[in-house]
Amino acid sequence: MKVLVVGGGGREHALAWKLAASPKVQLVFVAPGNGGTAADARLKNLPITDIDALADFAQTEKIGLTVVGPEAPLAAGIVDRFRARKLRVFGPTKAAARLESSKAFSKAFMQRHGIPTAAYEAFTEAAAAHAHVDRVGAPIVVKADGLAAGKGVVVATTLAEAHAAIDWMLGSGGTKLDVANNEGGARVVIEEFLTGEEASFIVVADGRTVVPLATSQDHKRLNDADLGPNTGGMGAYSPAPVVTPNVHAKVMHEVILPTLAGMAADGIPYTGFLYAGLMIDAAGNPKTLEFNCRMGDPETQPIMMRLKSDLLDVLLHAADGTLDQAAELQWDRRVALGVVMAAHGYPDKPRKADVISGLPKPAEDAVVFHAGTSRLSHDLVTSGGRVLCVTALGESVKVAQQRAYEALAPIRFDGMQFRRDIGHRAIRR
Repeated sequence: MKVLVVGGGGREHALAWKLAASPKVQLVFVAPGNGGTAADARLKNLPITDIDALADFAQTEKIGLTVVGPEAPLAAGIVDRFRARKLRVFGPTKAAARLESSKAFSKAFMQRHGIPTAAYEAFTEAAAAHAHVDRVGAPIVVKADGLAAGKGVVVATTLAEAHAAIDWMLGSGGTKLDVANNEGGARVVIEEFLTGEEASFIVVADGRTVVPLATSQDHKRLNDADLGPNTGGMGAYSPAPVVTPNVHAKVMHEVILPTLAGMAADGIPYTGFLYAGLMIDAAGNPKTLEFNCRMGDPETQPIMMRLKSDLLDVLLHAADGTLDQAAELQWDRRVALGVVMAAHGYPDKPRKADVISGLPKPAEDAVVFHAGTSRLSHDLVTSGGRVLCVTALGESVKVAQQRAYEALAPIRFDGMQFRRDIGHRAIRR
């Protein structure tokens, strides 16, 4: 079977890498791919991003399954367009993807269906938003309503930070956040600040049935000790010790299953990866910070390293609506940990075209997944903010951490940034 993976980041490299390991897969096309997918003989980059052109390609090449990685094509309706042509595709419809593409839709949905989440208000007028912040106080969380490439959340520890975030997101200041899929103009969602430990809980869904993937935890802040600006993610590990069996059961029964039932009841059955970003308090009670309608990045990389089952099988069942017939997923008992190497200037203004050298050869217990890389003549160069995710397996978090940093050690590019403490929360436990 030929498979198409839509996207060009680290998540898509990891998905394509895992799909290519299936004995049923002849070739995996990655559209548009990156410098890492270009170097793998089992993968073939496809320089197409237009949805209709991708559907044309899938028809012509008789693609057996298309897996959509990033949020933008999902929000643009790629699944609807593929299904209209009777093409097998895995992902949520445009309507279902509003769980991610509109924070206001997502919060209203959770409130309506009794899914635990932070208290919130939504605003389109800056004056009203500012007045609300003054009334409630800080710390407080300010979110842009639409897709903002991982930059649309500000955890404001002071009133000044909250007011600045409102001006930035609603366009009242000197700069304006670039937000896609805002329905009816710019809008912010302002939430209560929750305390606890974050975790990522990702499932495969076919509209009725869900299969949970291994738990994971990422590191959003740029610098060690969780300092500096928020990013798309500077590293991740799996499993997440904070998600105990008791917490896992609570998440399934209080968050995941009610979400699937609620979407079905609203006439929007949910298929695809569903990512619940959780805050788990000291008593083990989860609240939903956000939904993503895709795998997380960089969580995908360690999760795929640990998955022993054939990824193609479970995704085919999910795309066909027969997930209840899928075999139980098998996981490597070892811990997987990934360290993101980012470009100079990330997250604000990442520099491109820095030459990358020193990449280690793939090993059974260590793989370098590419994100913001491309080929320039004979060189591998940086082409985005997050450049690589060096991912390794180990008998414990500490061992996986040591192995990842060993694999990372010879890699060089000018201005590279990476954290030296990925996994610190789990090690502390």
